[in-house]
Amino acid sequence: MAGVLNGIRVLDLSWGIAGPMATMLLADHGAEVIKIEPPGGDPFRFQLGYKVWQRGKKSAVFDLKDPAERAQFDALVETADVLVESYAPRTAEKLGVTAERLRALNPRLIFCSITGYGRDNAHADRPAYDALVQARTGLMWEQRGWPEGALNHLAGRPDPFPDLEIPDDWLQGAPRPGPLFVASHWPSLGACFNAVLGISAALRARELTGRGQTVETSLLQGALAGAAGVWQRAENIDAPGFDSWILGSRSPKGHFQCKDGRWIHNWVPNPRFILQASAGATLNATPDLTVQNDPDRFGTGPEEILVMAHYQPILAEAVKKFTAQEWTEAAAIAEVTMQPVRSLEESLNDPLFLQDGCVIETQDPELGRIRTVGQTYRLSACPNTIDPRTPAVGEHTAQVKAAAARAVPAARSRSAGGRNLATPLDGITVLDLGLAIAGPFGTQLLSDLGARVIKINGLYDLFWHRVHIAYMANRGKQSITLNLKDPRAMEIFLKLVERADVVHHNMRYDAAERLKIDYESLKKIKPDLIYCHTRGFETGARSRLPGNDQTGACLSGIQYEDGGMARGGKPLWSFTSFGDTGNGFLSAIAVIQALYHRDRTGQGQFVDTSIINAALLNTSYAVARADGRPVPRPQIDGLQYGYSAGHRIYPTKQGWLCLLLLTQEHWDALCAVLGVPELVRDPRFADADARSRNDAALAAILEERFMRAAAAEWFAPLDAAGVPVEIVSEDFSRKLHDDPEFRKRRWVVSYPHPVVGKLDQIGLLVDLSDTPGVIQGRPLVVGEHTQELLRGLGYDDEQIKMLEEQMAIGFAGPPRMPPRPAAAQAGAPKPGMAGMLEKEAARK
Repeated sequence: MAGVLNGIRVLDLSWGIAGPMATMLLADHGAEVIKIEPPGGDPFRFQLGYKVWQRGKKSAVFDLKDPAERAQFDALVETADVLVESYAPRTAEKLGVTAERLRALNPRLIFCSITGYGRDNAHADRPAYDALVQARTGLMWEQRGWPEGALNHLAGRPDPFPDLEIPDDWLQGAPRPGPLFVASHWPSLGACFNAVLGISAALRARELTGRGQTVETSLLQGALAGAAGVWQRAENIDAPGFDSWILGSRSPKGHFQCKDGRWIHNWVPNPRFILQASAGATLNATPDLTVQNDPDRFGTGPEEILVMAHYQPILAEAVKKFTAQEWTEAAAIAEVTMQPVRSLEESLNDPLFLQDGCVIETQDPELGRIRTVGQTYRLSACPNTIDPRTPAVGEHTAQVKAAAARAVPAARSRSAGGRNLATPLDGITVLDLGLAIAGPFGTQLLSDLGARVIKINGLYDLFWHRVHIAYMANRGKQSITLNLKDPRAMEIFLKLVERADVVHHNMRYDAAERLKIDYESLKKIKPDLIYCHTRGFETGARSRLPGNDQTGACLSGIQYEDGGMARGGKPLWSFTSFGDTGNGFLSAIAVIQALYHRDRTGQGQFVDTSIINAALLNTSYAVARADGRPVPRPQIDGLQYGYSAGHRIYPTKQGWLCLLLLTQEHWDALCAVLGVPELVRDPRFADADARSRNDAALAAILEERFMRAAAAEWFAPLDAAGVPVEIVSEDFSRKLHDDPEFRKRRWVVSYPHPVVGKLDQIGLLVDLSDTPGVIQGRPLVVGEHTQELLRGLGYDDEQIKMLEEQMAIGFAGPPRMPPRPAAAQAGAPKPGMAGMLEKEAARK
C-alpha cells in the first residue's frame, strides 16, 4: 500500500496554498515529503488548510541564511528526486534555492518552481496572493461573467439583448453590479494541478532519459487554467452553433429555492422534468422525458436567453412546491442532473463520501476527530494509504539532517535511462472516448505533453463539438467517427486498442461494460494497457447518476462557500471552476503516474477519479468535526465583497480595488495614504483582534474613503507605500492574447480554424526545460481523420466507402468558414424571438 511514488524523495520549500497542496498529493501516493521550514516555522501555518495539506510529511528546520546549514541542506538535495519551492524569484536567489545551483549538485533533480506570475515579465514582481491575482487578471469579473457573454466580451461586441429585463432574483451572484470575491482559491488550485502534472511528467521522462529538469508554473498560469473556457477569442463567433448563452451573467443557471428554503441546482435546466414532475400534489419521479424535438428543452444558442426568461418564474414556482430532498430523490430516479446545495460541513459528513474514501476521518491533536478530503485518484496496481498525521515544526530535523549526512547521493546511486524524448509523452498513444469536458480535458492535457490522442467520436457528435465550450477540451487530437454498436466499427476500435497505450473515458461504466470496452475486456487484448475511467460522483449509490461540474460544486460545498451563503448569500457556480477540468487534471496525473509505473515494471492498470474528488480537493482549505460541528474559519460575506475590511474588494469613484492586508505595517501604510492616520490610534482598530470585532464599522469607513477617487488614483500611492493592492482589471482578458511575452512562452496560442477563423486559446500551463510541452494543433472537426486512420489500419478506399455508406463510420472534411450572417452585425434585429414564440406555441 506504499503508492506509485514509493521511493521518491521530495523536498518541500513551498508555502501558502499551491505548493503545500501539490506536495500533499505526492505524499498521498507514496512519496517521502520533507517540509523544509525556516527558523520559527512556515509563517502560513495559521491556515486551517495546513491541517490537510501538510499530512504525511516530515518537518525539518533549516536556516538557509547560515552557511553551515545551507551546506547540510545541499547534502540533502543530493539525495532528493524532487524539490518544490514557491519563493519570490529574488528571495530564492538570495537563499541559493535556484534550479541552476541545485541541479548542478544533483543532475537528476526535478526542480519545481511555483511563482506568482512567472519570471521576467511585466507582472513578475507583483504580490502573489490569490485574491490579488484574481483581481489583477480580472478573474473576479469572470465568476458570473459579462452581460454580453464571454465570446462577445473578448470580441469587443455588445450585449445582443440589451433591452431584455432580467430580475436579479433570477440570476446567480450578489444582487449588485461589479466583480465578485469568491472563497475558492482558483489561481492556487490551478497552479497545484499544473505543478503535479509537470512533476509527474518530468518523473516519467527521467525514467527514460536519466535526466532531471526544471518545472515551472505560476498562480497566473493557474488562473489561465481556470479561465480556459471563458478566455477563448474567435474571429467568427457567429459560426452556426458556436456561441451560447451559458457563459453570460444575464442567463439563469438553474438554481431554485425549494419549499424548505434550501437550494437545488438543475444543470442544464430541464423544464419538462420540473413542470411534469411537479404537476400533482406529490412529485412524479417518472415523467415522460422521451419526447423527440422537445419544445421545452433549452438549446445552446444565445437567443435561448429569451426562452429562459419566459420559463424562469414558472420553474421557480413549480420547484417551491416541494422540498430539496424530495426533488433530489425524484431527480435520482429520473436520472436528471439535480443536486442540493450543501455546506462544506454537510459535504464532509456525507456517509457515502466516507464509504468511498474521498473523505477520511482522522484525529487532530487540537480539534479532535475531524473529516477532510481523502483519496483524489486511485491506481489499481499501486494502491496507497493516506497518512493523515501533520508534523510539528521541526519534528524531524535531527532525523533528516542525520540521514542527509550519511546518504548516498541520488545522482550516483541510480542509473541513467539514456533515451532522448522530445516531449514527456513522446510515443504514447491515447484513445479518448470522453464526453463533454471532464473526460476530454484530461486527454487534451496529455496531448499538450506530447501524446498522440485519437478522439473516438460518435456519428452524432457534431452538435456538441460545434459549441465553443467543446473547443476548450479538444485541441491537438485526431478524430475518427465510429458507430461502436456496429461490429465492424468495434473491430476498428479494437485494432486501435492493440496499438494504444491508454484508453480514457468518462461514460458510465455500465455502458462501457455493455459495449465490452471495459477494462477487463480490453486488457485481454492489450495486457499492459493503462485504462482511465472518471465519474461524476464517488463510487457507490450515486455513481450511476449523471454528474457534472455543477453537481460536484453543489455536493462539495463550493457553491455554498463561493456564494457567501453562511452570511446571507445565494449559491454561485463559478465560470472558472475546477470540477470538470479538475477531474481532467487528476485523470491526466493518474495516467502519467501509471505510465511511469509501467516503464519500471511493464505492468498496465486501471486508474480512476471523479468530479467530486476534484471538488473536495478545492474545498480542502477547511475541515469539519466528525459530529458535524463547523471549525471556525473566515467566510465571505453574502454580497461577495470578501472576508473582512482588510481582505476584500472596494468600489471606487471609477473601478474597483482589491486589498489584502496581512500585517500592522500594511494597515499603518493604508491609513496614511487614505489620509486617516487617526484610525491607527482608534482603539476600535488598534490591532488585529480589535479590527475583527469592529470589522463592519471599519469597512464602512474605508468604503466611504475609496469612493472619493478612482481606483487608478488610489493604486499608485498605495502600491508605492507597500500596501498589497491591485485594481480589479476589466480588460486583462481582452489584452491577454496580444501579449507578446505570453505568446512567446506559449501561455496563449493561436491557429486558423476552418469553422471560426482565427482562434486564440489558453496554451501551455506548465513549462518543462528538458522535455517541453507542445501544442499539436487546433480543436478537432468531428471525423476529419477517419480516412487517414483507417488507411493506417490497412483499409482501402472501397472498404472505407462501404463502411461509410452503411453508417458503421462517418467522416467529415474540414468545412469552410461560413460568412458572418448579416443578422449578427451591430444594430441588427435581435435573433431568437420568433424561435421562442414557436416553442411556446408548440408547448401549448
